[in-house]
Amino acid sequence: MSENPYNTGLDRNPANFQPLTPLTFLERAASVFPEHTAIIHGALRRNYADFYARSRQVASALREQYGIGRGDTVSVLLANTPAMLECHYGVPMCGAVLHSINTRLDAAIVAFQLDHAMSRVVIVDREFMPLLQDALTLATVNPVVIQYNDAEYSEPVTSAEAVDYEQFLSGGDPEFVWLMPEDEWDAISVNYTSGTTGDPKGVVSHHRGAYLLAQGNALTTSMEKHAVYLWTLPMFHCNGWCFPWTLSAIVGTHVCLRQVRAEPIWAALEDEGVTHLCGAPIVMSLMISAPEGVKRNLDRTVQFFTAAAPPPEKLLADMKSAGFDVTHLYGLTETYGPAVVNDWHREWSKLPTSEQAALKSRQGVRYLPLEQLEVLDPETMSPVPRDGKTMGEVMFRGNVVMKGYFRNAKATQEAFKGGWFHSGDLGVMHPDGYVQLKDRSKDIIISGGENISSIEVEEVLYRHSAVAIAAVVAMPHEKWGETPCAFIELAPGHHVDAETLTGWCRDQLAAYKVPGRFVFTSIPRTSTGKIQKFVLREQARDFAI
Repeated sequence: MSENPYNTGLDRNPANFQPLTPLTFLERAASVFPEHTAIIHGALRRNYADFYARSRQVASALREQYGIGRGDTVSVLLANTPAMLECHYGVPMCGAVLHSINTRLDAAIVAFQLDHAMSRVVIVDREFMPLLQDALTLATVNPVVIQYNDAEYSEPVTSAEAVDYEQFLSGGDPEFVWLMPEDEWDAISVNYTSGTTGDPKGVVSHHRGAYLLAQGNALTTSMEKHAVYLWTLPMFHCNGWCFPWTLSAIVGTHVCLRQVRAEPIWAALEDEGVTHLCGAPIVMSLMISAPEGVKRNLDRTVQFFTAAAPPPEKLLADMKSAGFDVTHLYGLTETYGPAVVNDWHREWSKLPTSEQAALKSRQGVRYLPLEQLEVLDPETMSPVPRDGKTMGEVMFRGNVVMKGYFRNAKATQEAFKGGWFHSGDLGVMHPDGYVQLKDRSKDIIISGGENISSIEVEEVLYRHSAVAIAAVVAMPHEKWGETPCAFIELAPGHHVDAETLTGWCRDQLAAYKVPGRFVFTSIPRTSTGKIQKFVLREQARDFAI
């Protein structure tokens, strides 16, 4: 077979091929619109020129002061603040990998992540310094600690041995010639899963995927140039679903928010001209249930993107009346955040509200940067019938799927078995090609947008001497969407009450993981002794809070 003439003498070279990276979005925004407001945080207004300069200072200071470079991990324990945005650019600009830690985790899990990621530097908000200090007493790594003192946090500064963030920044060069990735396949971040079957797994994302999903976000959410984005979604969630990079691509404005509370949300919507925001259904509930004096009358339609459990029909109707257009997204940490969207058809808006709600509850179709989305039989790897009834496993294939799990070759191989990424989520495919989730094969509980491992909670309960068998399932919750419900079978001769077990869990788990209800009963099992969690989930619906 003759050689393809279109590949002869037409090789890649620096003039016609550069690795894709979202870091270039910030460089372009600062070059073309240097005076445009990039970040709003309380009284702070920071333009793109300063945002870019400070990000380069972060990169320079990490490299020159602490020798951080390619292959090193820099961890951050930060709220939705300007520093978190600067780290999303500054850390990879020196070649390092960004590790954003969920601020709601307990010290033991934080310690595990720091050790597993081999963290060399931790940048921590002073609010979370006590958590970090506790974690470091359990960890084996000994990273440099840099403390960020946010002017919007009014509590006293925690006494700790740490470098001040601004002092650290001042040692960096705002003109630093930052590092492009050597290859777009190079890691840009590592984010840890909730650890459903043992220790959390480190999901490694590359520059190419972050670049593509950042652009995919702009297209999917219809973000126009200079859009204004309110940070109600934690940036530690899948790098804020890649929106820290999306906003630079469209030269938009970040409106930071330390805490998700109704009053500052509504104030920002009106005062800052917010056009887009994301969050779990609980954020919508928080906004809608706010007193009339807090709510504002919007003069435009604001785009709201939600993930996790489908919002109730009434909540969707209330959001529409308040001036919001709600779109359902779906994805995982392993897909850089949302890679599936409930792409709305105009004619659906003419349907009755109940039918619209049913359509909105579906997760949807693939993002543009995702090449394939299917519901497959995990045994045969064949597509299930598109009948909206036959369940299979939701699987992904494309450039916005992770590199793999950090230092975990076995889990990586299992996740990519058969040339597809296995999500572990069970769903159906409707005749029109829209996916809808039906169950979670790993028994994940989604509470207020946070993933809770039933196994982790069960392990804590099993450590109590009075507990013979523990089974934890999702229980519907009006505010949080779901909360853990623990079914307990007592050991012979023992007695314990719900109050005692609540205290037991609070001592060993993050607050949001503590079961909202304890049910003392005989736990149903199969003939082979396996706990029938589907039966318990049905029972838990009757205990809904």
